[in-house]
Amino acid sequence: MEISSVGSSHLRLRRRLLLIFSCIILTIGQCGGPLLTRLYFLHGGKRVWFSSWLQTVSFPVTFIPLAAAYFNRRKTQGPAAKLTFLTPKIFLASAFIGLLLGIDGYMNAFGVSKLPVSTSSLLLATQLAFTAGFAFLLVRQRFTPFSVNAIVLLTTAAAVLAIGADGDKPAGESTKDYILGFVLTLLAAALYGFFLPLIEYTYKMGKEGMTYAFVLELQCVMSFFATAFCTVGMIVNKDFQAISSEARGFDFKEGTYYVVVICSAIVWQLLLLGMVGVSCYGSSLLSGILLATLLSVTEVLAVVFFKEKFGAEKGVSLALSLWGFTSYFYGEVKNNKTSTEDSQTKDDDLDNNNNNNDDVLLDA
Repeated sequence: MEISSVGSSHLRLRRRLLLIFSCIILTIGQCGGPLLTRLYFLHGGKRVWFSSWLQTVSFPVTFIPLAAAYFNRRKTQGPAAKLTFLTPKIFLASAFIGLLLGIDGYMNAFGVSKLPVSTSSLLLATQLAFTAGFAFLLVRQRFTPFSVNAIVLLTTAAAVLAIGADGDKPAGESTKDYILGFVLTLLAAALYGFFLPLIEYTYKMGKEGMTYAFVLELQCVMSFFATAFCTVGMIVNKDFQAISSEARGFDFKEGTYYVVVICSAIVWQLLLLGMVGVSCYGSSLLSGILLATLLSVTEVLAVVFFKEKFGAEKGVSLALSLWGFTSYFYGEVKNNKTSTEDSQTKDDDLDNNNNNNDDVLLDA
């Protein structure tokens, strides 16, 4: 019993560390990705398909940790080590999610190209309501008063933002393009809400148990198909031929254009990797909560770096978002503490029963 308890404690610690790591890289990606994309469009970039392509194209960097994990398995397990944990069923599910990711990436990029980051970010926070609904349907997510409170607050925060959207249209932007960007951003939020629980559901289909290598493989397949989808769009739109001329016409130096593009690709990949990790090691609802909260942080960063307007409605929206995240986080800490105490009580009861049985045997 003691050995089993130590092993279980070690596993929980490992999962918790991986969850924290996933949260960190998700934070970097969620805050940095929209800012770099908006920087691209503000200073001469015009290619929406190219911008959406950048969100997943750097997936080959995951081959390095995947190769290291495989050789480590070969070292410990010999020739019996599996090359991949993906079954045909999981591969097809991941491919389908990847296509959804490509569609979502295009709608998100279009929204960022037409709306201020502070507006598009808080509009995307509406994905939390969709995430909660799909999480309940797909993975039977259990809700607590704290998580329900967080969902209501974060959804209200996005609604408050919509009230002041009329005066937020960038100078020179047509009303038609602004409305289209507004609508596509909301659709992207809805699709994202379906995307997160679907990742968690796909993870539950795995029979080998959850490992970080499995998470990386899921992410790699999804990114490949999302990139393939956006590549077709770039070919049709002739984006590849336009990259060099666009770089020369960039407001800053030509070299800066490529720095922005490369950094954007890396940062967006961190977001996807962190999002998959949080969904697998935590839950799709936790991933949605973090994304919604960090969108508000991105709003503040956009105000700082791009001098965007920060009206009263955005201040209220930010406060509600932070309140919602605090509510959810407090509820999770409280539930985890209760679960740990219940588990310890069960272990103590089992130990007492075993001791009583031993006494009976000795008396006999």
